[in-house]
Amino acid sequence: MNRPVDIAQRPQVALQSYLDGLLQEATEAFEAHELDLGLDRLDEFQAAVLEEQARDAVSLQPSPLPGPVPLIPAPVQTSTPAPVADPQPQAEPALVAPVVEVHLPAAGPRPLLAALDGRPSWADEPFECLLFDVAGLTLAVPLVCLGSIYALAGQTLTPLFGQPDWFLGILPSNSGNLKVLDTARWVMPDRYRDDFRQGLQYVISVQGYEWGLAVHQVSRSLRLDPSEIKWRSQRGQRPWLAGTVIEHMCALLDVAELAELIASGGARHLHAVTSAPGKPAATTTTKN
Repeated sequence: MNRPVDIAQRPQVALQSYLDGLLQEATEAFEAHELDLGLDRLDEFQAAVLEEQARDAVSLQPSPLPGPVPLIPAPVQTSTPAPVADPQPQAEPALVAPVVEVHLPAAGPRPLLAALDGRPSWADEPFECLLFDVAGLTLAVPLVCLGSIYALAGQTLTPLFGQPDWFLGILPSNSGNLKVLDTARWVMPDRYRDDFRQGLQYVISVQGYEWGLAVHQVSRSLRLDPSEIKWRSQRGQRPWLAGTVIEHMCALLDVAELAELIASGGARHLHAVTSAPGKPAATTTTKN
């Protein structure tokens, strides 16, 4: 049976009961609050898990392959070249046409000298010659040795550096550049004068060579018989002089020997001729 409570202790018991009631209510409220928080946290966690699962599911789905993309060719940038100015035409030297072309037979071997009297092979029979004048001296050249005759009057020769004195220049012709030689310096070196270069009218090209003879006048052609010529058997000093024709007062020129002289260093030969004892030296020196 219950013991009766002392009247003096009744207030304390009532206060304790009140406090126990408050504590129980507080505990129940706290537990209920914790439960609510747990549910909220669980809901947040589950929501996060579901969100991640959904994200993973999306990432695991194979992405559709891209369809074919039509290739669009890139625009080709064509650079328009800058207009190039047309080169100004340069004046070229006018080609000199021959005044006379000598029609020759087929070229044979170079003429050879006979053993005894110095007569060239083309002089075994009567032959045609061309007469021309150089500084007052009449020369005869066999037509078989000639090429063409070019007019020199009014033409400008192209000089070349480092050439000897007997080289006058280049004459452009239809058959190529013709080297023009000072004929007077070759045939009369002992009495050559600078004014011999004045009044040159023609250039006679020589068959088979790149040079021609500058002359003052072209006279005529004539037929010579070998017996009319005084042949030179000894040609030590002037090998180009094949002989003389007394009747026509002219010297017969051996073109082959003149070509050999030019090719083998004729400048030294000219110097030897002009420096021979008893002969005056030429007014102009010949360069080697």
